[in-house]
Amino acid sequence: MKKLLVFGLAVLLVAAFTVPAAAVDSEFGGYWRARAFMQQNFTGESETEAGDLTRVDTRTRLYYTAIFSDDFKFVNKFEFNTTFGDTDGGDIGADGNTFRVKNSYANFNLGSYNFLVGVQPRVFARGLLFDDDFSGIAVTYQGDDMSFPFIWMKAYEGGSGLNDQDVDYYGVNPKFDLSDSLMLNPFLLYINSTDASAWATDNEKVGVYYLGVSVDKKFEGASAWFTGIFSGGEVDSVSLGDTVTVSSSLAALGGEIDLGSAVVSCEFIYASGDDDLTDDEATDFYVPDGNSYYWAEIMGLGIFDNTQSANAPGDAISNLMAANVGASFSTSENLTWDADLWYASLMEDNAAGDSDLGIEIDLKATYKLMEGMNLEVVAAYLMAGKATYDGDDDANPIEIGARLSFSF
Repeated sequence: MKKLLVFGLAVLLVAAFTVPAAAVDSEFGGYWRARAFMQQNFTGESETEAGDLTRVDTRTRLYYTAIFSDDFKFVNKFEFNTTFGDTDGGDIGADGNTFRVKNSYANFNLGSYNFLVGVQPRVFARGLLFDDDFSGIAVTYQGDDMSFPFIWMKAYEGGSGLNDQDVDYYGVNPKFDLSDSLMLNPFLLYINSTDASAWATDNEKVGVYYLGVSVDKKFEGASAWFTGIFSGGEVDSVSLGDTVTVSSSLAALGGEIDLGSAVVSCEFIYASGDDDLTDDEATDFYVPDGNSYYWAEIMGLGIFDNTQSANAPGDAISNLMAANVGASFSTSENLTWDADLWYASLMEDNAAGDSDLGIEIDLKATYKLMEGMNLEVVAAYLMAGKATYDGDDDANPIEIGARLSFSF
């Protein structure tokens, strides 16, 4: 498989440099970062050291786009990941097997319609619903002040003779610019499978929909946003031996005010939970695959995105109430400081009757080393609540790290 992927990349590069200049233009770009970070007490206790980690890793992304005309592009993104000292490219010798094709898709216009066909990225509802890459097709009608995409995602292919095991996502995600300062984004995502047991082991027949809206509003020196989602439908549960009715909701809102010397921001997140996992109603907000919304550094993955503290939802928002206030200010042309305070709890108590996840303080300094290159230094501390860990040997999670990155 690795040889096939490398051969495919070589063919693309050879084609890019050998076709006549008038036939195709080439656009290159990329992103690189190196991170060093330490995480301690993420289990909520210090005796086992089970959640402790100190690691250095790198990521390289290379972009190549073949531009045939204003209406036809072939987009490719390749990725290489390495952890320092691992046996897959980070050890002595450094011959890794970490090559990935992240995106490869045709992007073309036919009249007022844009087509994306292949492996491509997509965002629904700021990532609260979907923020990932997928294989599929997106067809978008483009108007003067609006876009209206229809998206088909193939989440799982059952294979020959196993069509019932296919899992498909269908979505519409239109955006309307109602004015220079107001954007409206209603959306619908439907997940369907006759037998999803090979993809999600506890599910057979799946028919679940997510209906919602996002609004963005700009004011003079300020902005505000809102996203609301309702989920409904049915899932045949293998473990319960019954059809489960889905009924859940999520709401998130936030905003910021530019005070000149600083920008002050706030955010609130609510996602429903389930007080009885054994009945035939699923009221916890749950997306099977694809959602990713980073929030707090420790409870919500943050920029190091290795893992979250115990019992926090990470970037898959569910059974959560979280509130944040933050500020960002610059002390020089190249140095910016960010500070955030988060409080989070479970919407439904855990088995021990606890809901408090804790209060988290996040601090970040960003220094612009040169044009396009930044160094970020992060320190985060969680004053953990009983829902993180309820025992005599409790200890508060700590995260310290740095990230060097550039793009081109």
